[in-house]
Amino acid sequence: MKAIIPAAGLGTRFLPATKCTPKELLPVIDKPVIQYVVEEALEPEGVDGVVIVNSHEKPQIEQYFSVDNDFESMLRERGKDAEAARVHEASALPVSFVYQDEARGLGHAVLQAADEIDDDPFFVLLGDYFVPGRQMCVRMAEVSREHGGASVIAVAPVPADQVSRYGIIAGECVGCLPGTGATDEQEGAVWRVTGLVEKPRPEDAPSHLFIVGRYLLSPRIMELLATQGPGAGNEIQLTDAMERLLAEEEMYALVVDPAEGCDTGTPAAWAATNARMALEDPSQEAAFREALGPDGAASLG
Repeated sequence: MKAIIPAAGLGTRFLPATKCTPKELLPVIDKPVIQYVVEEALEPEGVDGVVIVNSHEKPQIEQYFSVDNDFESMLRERGKDAEAARVHEASALPVSFVYQDEARGLGHAVLQAADEIDDDPFFVLLGDYFVPGRQMCVRMAEVSREHGGASVIAVAPVPADQVSRYGIIAGECVGCLPGTGATDEQEGAVWRVTGLVEKPRPEDAPSHLFIVGRYLLSPRIMELLATQGPGAGNEIQLTDAMERLLAEEEMYALVVDPAEGCDTGTPAAWAATNARMALEDPSQEAAFREALGPDGAASLG
């Protein structure tokens, strides 16, 4: 089984920084964002490779995941064996690349990896959000197995006055993860999806659950994407193909807590994620608080 990570975007929210450095390589502490996502993608049992959908304008991503023997040797010669080992970790990850050189939507990006999935189910992980504990996709796979290999998406509740900002699922709660006792829109609840509604008015919303950015999809979705016409923004939308999939196959949703993961999609979110990760890392917390100074550290509590 493969996992797909779309990474061909321009990262315009981070300009001018992303003029030369892809946003996927911006660091969270000492690793780039995309390495956290790759490591998360490889956590579920059966996932043996990650396909990154890149742009030819961003060769730095492929370079980062490539072996650099000269650099590693130089580090070891200088007595930096631990650093050399960490550099090698990234190049040892089972990552391959396909390319999307025209921005035509998330569905089009996913479709570029069609030849890589071997007609198997596959994960899609959006690259501006990662889960440090790496268990969200593991739980999604568990739900899929419990429902005959059906597609599963991760969803989270949003306040009623904000549903018009998101794609919202329609459906019904049909169970929960073992041991959670969750119901309705509580974390751990499992829904059978009957529809996907884009940015509904609050009074028309079929639920308050929006897609978080983690998908486990049937291989049939690739065939549907191949014939999918343009949708919103004149782009090939993954959700449009998922709507068509619902007419043929069952689909489920797992309710998650979005705070389980870290958002890096905007400069403010990326900065907050660096602070969160520093505070949660015993090797970094003291130095981080010291670097903030007494007033800054006091504001963190």
